Amino acid sequence: MTGYRYYKAQAMRGLVALAFAILILTGSAVAEAVSGDVALHGMLQQKDAWRAYKARFVTAQGRVVDTANGLVSHSEGQGYGMLLAVAADDRASFERIWGWTRANLFIRNDELAAWRWEPDKRPAVADVNNASDGDILIAWALVEAAVAWPDPSYRVAARRMALDIGRKLVLFNTPMGSLLLPGASGFATEDRADGPVLNLSYYIFPAFARLPLVAPEFDWNSLVTTGLRLIYNSQFGPAKLPSDWVTLTSGQPQPAAGFAAQFSYNAIRIPLYLAWAGFDQPRHHSGFLQIWGKRGPRGFPLVDLAKGQVSEWIEEASYESIPALSACAMKGALFPSQLRSVQSLDHYYPVTLHLLSLTAARMRYPSCLKD
Repeated sequence: MTGYRYYKAQAMRGLVALAFAILILTGSAVAEAVSGDVALHGMLQQKDAWRAYKARFVTAQGRVVDTANGLVSHSEGQGYGMLLAVAADDRASFERIWGWTRANLFIRNDELAAWRWEPDKRPAVADVNNASDGDILIAWALVEAAVAWPDPSYRVAARRMALDIGRKLVLFNTPMGSLLLPGASGFATEDRADGPVLNLSYYIFPAFARLPLVAPEFDWNSLVTTGLRLIYNSQFGPAKLPSDWVTLTSGQPQPAAGFAAQFSYNAIRIPLYLAWAGFDQPRHHSGFLQIWGKRGPRGFPLVDLAKGQVSEWIEEASYESIPALSACAMKGALFPSQLRSVQSLDHYYPVTLHLLSLTAARMRYPSCLKD
């Protein structure tokens, strides 16, 4: 199939595991897997943008600051910063960000990171629960650092994290597939009346192609299979888009109780991770592109899924990099010229997504960045 390749054998548990990675999307059985042979190192070529990013969002100690959210830091942001440092071939910054992360977030009794650090509170970490996306991002970044630079400590740390991700956060081989819990506590069936509750943007597909390099004993591709199926089955309301949080209590995904039934700040990352992993078919991107095609102001839409209407446009132009990447993956469309550079006034989150989108395009679809 165009745009898909199987994992290399050394990154898999074997061809037998792949044979069972079957996803039902269009009425026929389709085996889909992420290609894992593309390394991240050096793929961010916008050096000026990376320098500006560090100046605005990374402290001298290595803390990545969320400028739109009370200047807090979280494991997600630290993971993104580490990934971007590898992509920019900036080992010194990687060490700085990893060092702060290790010293301040790894305070649990396992190899997972506390999810949130607040500068104006003592203790700065009030909740030691983890966030699975942050752990996956950090572990993935460590894998890429181990590939890029000769330091065995990166591989050791990546393996320790990957083992606890597999042991504590993934429910392998359930009747609904391999489920990635958003955290070690609070989301499982025993924790919530509507459990399990999942966040589909935590299925970081390109990471699942690289974690087998350090923890091959887990069937990471089963997360790809399940994640794709869940996203496909989470086409809610008239807009036919996934919500940020879903419940599987009925066996099929539905918007979770206690969370707004919105396509919002979490779900916006789903098309980024799909494209980054090489999933480039209309079924992967057409729904996202359709809602962006109704845009008014620049930015991205918060969509009320019950009504199928845009409830608000978030007017930060960096968010436009997501539909640009989707159009690149699905149609080979060139990145618009204004998105080849990064918007200097936008906050941490949209600028981060912008740099990640440019990195993903360089890794998977370099022709989309040609002049």
